[in-house]
Amino acid sequence: MFDVWGKSLPEIEAFIADAKFPRFRAKQILDYVYRRNTFDFSLMLQLPQNMRQWLTENAVICVPEVVDTMQSPSGDTMKLLLRLRDGSLIETVCMHHDYGNSICVSTQVGCGMGCVFCASTKDGVKRNLTASEMLSQVYLFKVMKGVPVHSIVLMGSGEPLTNYEECLRFIKLCHDPSCLGLSYRSITISTCGTVPNIYRLADENIPLTLAISLHAPNDSIRNWLMPSSRQYKIDDVVRAAEYYFTSTGRRVTFEYILIKGMNAGKENALELCSLLKNSHGHINLIPVNGTERSHLYPPSGNEIYTFKRILEANGRTVTLRRKMGEKIEAACGQLKRRYSDTNREYTP
Repeated sequence: MFDVWGKSLPEIEAFIADAKFPRFRAKQILDYVYRRNTFDFSLMLQLPQNMRQWLTENAVICVPEVVDTMQSPSGDTMKLLLRLRDGSLIETVCMHHDYGNSICVSTQVGCGMGCVFCASTKDGVKRNLTASEMLSQVYLFKVMKGVPVHSIVLMGSGEPLTNYEECLRFIKLCHDPSCLGLSYRSITISTCGTVPNIYRLADENIPLTLAISLHAPNDSIRNWLMPSSRQYKIDDVVRAAEYYFTSTGRRVTFEYILIKGMNAGKENALELCSLLKNSHGHINLIPVNGTERSHLYPPSGNEIYTFKRILEANGRTVTLRRKMGEKIEAACGQLKRRYSDTNREYTP
């Protein structure tokens, strides 16, 4: 059966043309699916009755099952747990900001990067998500919860640049006027620093925002925090980021998780300044979501302020990420996949 969900206009045109239906009907089908959120072919009354019957017999519209919904006490964050067709579980998050709603999309079932501060990688990566499975995460908020979508960040479970083709297909669908019609500048893709694919993405000439998980000022600390980073030197990651900036005109964001006693001291701040001295990148500081389970803790408020002030005094532009979703384990590095149907609780 042909799954209409996650398909582009040319793909739908080719599908219906094979059955001798006029190509212009494809645009009507996508309008019903993506704009009107009509998932029953029999209700697509602009289509002729024989075509509706043919679609019912030859096509499906498949979206994941919503297993659970969690809302933060402040109301600024909502998390959905989704079950895919093969039974895999993924999570997606909607964050409400002053400028609108941002959907945090997972790109893999699990993650193979092994970062010590991240719950999503504890059991490794199971498989890549398809573009249609990524698109479902956005639409389930839009359809089920009535959430207007203003931006998308590929920062959920998984490493997007190791699922390059499907992530790019998803991004292009989000930009497509027949689908979401989002500006490319409203889409952020986050990576642990897969250097060859940073260059590849830069050469696509698409003005996406690129965020790179740096999290350390040198290879020694970074390799401990992020075992996958051993494949690429930190200097090579920074050079790739600068290439992305010069190729696209889009300033890269360097994500930096602050961990007490690990990478948050004055000497670390000064070393970070030296590392990025020739970079046009912006630095986003993120106090770690520490727990007794991980034995990683955030620095004190004064330590965070001192770290930030040193960076700014050396000419760096810096922001401090506002904590969102921590109460429902939807904050940075907290997404999990395991779920118990018996007690309806997430398990660490």
